[in-house]
Amino acid sequence: MTNPSPDMIERMPTREGVLRAAGKMAQLLPQTPLLALDLPDGGIVWCKAETLQPVGAFKIRGAWHRLTDLSEDERARGVVAVSSGNHAQGVAWAARRLGIAATIVMPNDAPQVKLAATRTLGAQIVLYDRPGGEDRDSVATQLVGQSGATLVHAYGDPWVIEGQGSAGIELEAQMECLAEGGPTRVVTPCGGGGLTAGLALALPDAEIVPVEPEGWDDVARSLASGTIQRVARDAPRTACDALQTPATFPINFAVMSGRGLEGLSVTEAEVRAAQRYAFSKLRLVVEPGGAAGLAALLAGKVAADGRTVVILSGGNVDPATFAAIIAET
Repeated sequence: MTNPSPDMIERMPTREGVLRAAGKMAQLLPQTPLLALDLPDGGIVWCKAETLQPVGAFKIRGAWHRLTDLSEDERARGVVAVSSGNHAQGVAWAARRLGIAATIVMPNDAPQVKLAATRTLGAQIVLYDRPGGEDRDSVATQLVGQSGATLVHAYGDPWVIEGQGSAGIELEAQMECLAEGGPTRVVTPCGGGGLTAGLALALPDAEIVPVEPEGWDDVARSLASGTIQRVARDAPRTACDALQTPATFPINFAVMSGRGLEGLSVTEAEVRAAQRYAFSKLRLVVEPGGAAGLAALLAGKVAADGRTVVILSGGNVDPATFAAIIAET
């Protein structure tokens, strides 16, 4: 049984594990596109369109790597995950394909499009009261204790980190082909740090820049202070539901701080502008959290040098909400 305590690290993720996860993904799904995007200042950034994964987000990577490494006994006892929706769908998709029972702990204010998609994939959903301050990890701990299932944490899991890092292995090869050299910088949305840590392992020669919503920038503050910081209890509302994590885990923090990463934050208005820009220029639907990295580039908070890549990490957004966003002027 896997304990979801942030103090427990089963093993550390490795670049070798990232490469093994990338091999699994190569056998499972086509690579997501790497698209050139002209920026308003005349620069160019390369966009890794993880929005086009079967579940609409990169989370399928970590889920597949984790579940395919389970023993037969572990598979028989099922899995438990915690997620606002994208990791939920990744785990549910992998579990259905592998014949594993999946229970997902999701916030009661999660977007309906994500709740519905997770149910459609066959997972059982257990709701918790995020606005009321209920702790999702405590709910998951109870479920794991009752069933003996394996916890597949959204970011604090070595297999999940390695799986997310497979995106970096893909984009490096794509950049070698399209830009005549690997990426110098990768700008990525960041919640708990699973994708950020995975990219840091996958791309040791590239600068990795995690981007969070204002008020939810616990990873940036943790990296700046040298100790793990939590999101304030009175954190502002954000449309970036996929990035609303209370704190990173030691396993993620160790990888990120070991690379000397520095994070930054973006405003809600900057995120909406990035969603509109991606739709206008790339014809892609990007959810708020998935657009955070692009928001930082468009706002001039990080530079694009011609070999900079931004991860468009997810595209699961309510249609009516998205329509209202792109209609803004």
